[in-house]
Formats: sequence, C-alpha cells, structure tokens
Amino acid sequence: MVSTLLEYKCPACGGAVEFNSSSQNMKCPYCDTEFDIAALKESQEAEQAQPDVMTWENTAGSAWEGTDAQGMGVYSCQSCGGEIVADETTAASSCPYCDNPIIMTGQLSGVLKPDYIIPFKLDKAAAKEALMKHLKGKFLLPKVFKDENHIDEIKGVYVPFWLFDADAHANIRYEGKKIRRWSDSNYNYKEISVYALLRDGDLSFSHVPVDGSSKMADDLMESVEPFDHSAAVSFETAYLSGYLADKYDVTAEESVERANQRIRESTEEAFEKTTQEYSEVRAVRTNIRLSNGQAKYALYPVWILNTNWRGEKYVFAMNGQTGKFVGNLPTDKSLFWKMFGIIAAGASVATYVIAALVNAL
Repeated sequence: MVSTLLEYKCPACGGAVEFNSSSQNMKCPYCDTEFDIAALKESQEAEQAQPDVMTWENTAGSAWEGTDAQGMGVYSCQSCGGEIVADETTAASSCPYCDNPIIMTGQLSGVLKPDYIIPFKLDKAAAKEALMKHLKGKFLLPKVFKDENHIDEIKGVYVPFWLFDADAHANIRYEGKKIRRWSDSNYNYKEISVYALLRDGDLSFSHVPVDGSSKMADDLMESVEPFDHSAAVSFETAYLSGYLADKYDVTAEESVERANQRIRESTEEAFEKTTQEYSEVRAVRTNIRLSNGQAKYALYPVWILNTNWRGEKYVFAMNGQTGKFVGNLPTDKSLFWKMFGIIAAGASVATYVIAALVNAL
C-alpha cells in the first residue's frame, strides 16, 4: 500500500513547513514562522475552495408598448455617436457629451423600457450654483470656464444604469502583520509577526449600479454616487418631459464584469474591517459565490456640462438628486508661469536680504 504525504505550504512565504518538536507547532524553515496545526490545516483546505460563482439572472426592463413610445423621439449625434431620447416637447439641439448638433432620426423603438427612474430633485439653477462653487477660488483657471455662456449649457440628462441585486457568500484569506518596535542603549529593534487570517460570511447587495452608457465615463458616474434608490419610482414617460435621456448602448450582460468587480471590492473592504488589530493587512485570496442574482434597468438624474478648451474636452457632472458635483479643471499655463515668476522673484529678493544680513553680522 502506498501512502501519500500531505505537504503544507507556508502562508507567509510559500515554503514547505515542517513539524517542530520543541514548540509542537508547524514551523517554516525559511522564514521561521510558526503555525498551529489545526489553523494551518484549515488554511490549506480554504486554499482549495471552489472558484468564484458570479452569475446573474437578467430580468431588466420590459418592451415598450405602442402608447408608451408615442411622442418619444431618438436623436443621434453624428460626431460621437451618442443617441439621446427625448419627448416631442423637449428642444434637443446639441449633444450633452460633445456639444455637437444632434438630429432626429426616428421614433423610439427596439430598446428596453426602464424598470425605475429617480426624478430630478435639483433644477438647473442649483447646478449653476454648484458649478460656481466648484470654480470659486481657482486662480489658475482659464477664463473660458468662468464664462456665463458655458454655464447656460448645462443639460439635465437621465443616465441609464443597470442595477444588480445578489446575496453573496465569501471566504477570504488575508495576510496580517503585527509590528512591534523597541530599543535599548545599543540597538533599535523591529519584530514583525505574520498571521494567516480567515474570514467567512454572508453579505447582501442591493442596487449595485453600473453605468449603461459608453459615452459617459464610468469613473465620472461613480464619482457622483451614491444615489438614494429609496426615492426611485416606477418608470413613466412623463418624468422625461423637459429633460434628455441617454439611450443605453452597454447591455446588462456586458455590465456583469464591472458589477462583480464592485461586489468583490466591497466584500473585501467589509471583511477587512474585522482585522483592524493588525498593523498591515492584504487580501491573499478571495472566493465569492453569488445567489439570487438579478439585474434591473433604471434611469438616474445627472446635470452635465461639457466644455472644450485648447483641444481638450472637460466634462462636469452633478448628481441631480443629492447635488454632489465633480469634474477636473485645467490650468492656465501662461498664468501659472507668470505667478511662478512673481513668486521666484520674491524668493530671490528674500534670499538676497537674508544674505546681506548674514554678511553684516
């Protein structure tokens, strides 16, 4: 009969660990880390856990009925390819993403009707005020960004989002370190103890949003989050009156990878909060199994200002529900160098004065 010897790997360095008769523990001969036998066995078994299972049932949206689509037109931008939905009472003349002209291409058809919508809570005046606060005190900002003409171009857009719900069971192994420092009259000491931390539990996720528009940068949309989904209502076309709605061009199936990534990051962050007694912690392996996964389709309110300056496009966005405002600003380089010259000249004078005083002593 042939027996098989199970070889345990050191969670700290990956070397083969051996039983140490003195400590009655498993010990790594390479990094001298010791492990309780039962804990090491549990760690090795966890390493052989099943791969992630992150699948979804797509029940998002429903077909537009004839009466729903009446009076709803689709406008297309010949520059960036964006498609905007608006009712016949809305004067849609320029693309909210690139400011180029858009033209009516037909009646709404062939797309899903949203399940939910969060109506705009803040109006254009609030968006203008938020923009001015964002620009206030920016001395190196180009003048074009303070021009009232650009402020008037703020557009209210309903951005398409896929919302993912799921229950998650997670098993995560972290590497934790406890660092102790002390000194005596001769040396400074540093002791690093490395631990294998196992965390296992369940979490529920509700309405994890993923931007369904390729024209809207994901990082920009995630920056204006969160939206309060408790204020969402069943979709009605009346809520679109006076606003634009982006027509999704990223499907729910194409958004699953980003949803899984956000769930993974949130799970690791939640579990890591249970390891705060350690000086340093890093996730070594994460195993997540999802159940009851479903996707829904919603429209969320966003105010958008798109501006071009010296060949670069700058997009600003404000959450139309909470007022959170985001957007990067350019620097007027000519003004920067003028101010730099003034500061440098002032520093030179100060240096000269200090040198003169030193020489006079």
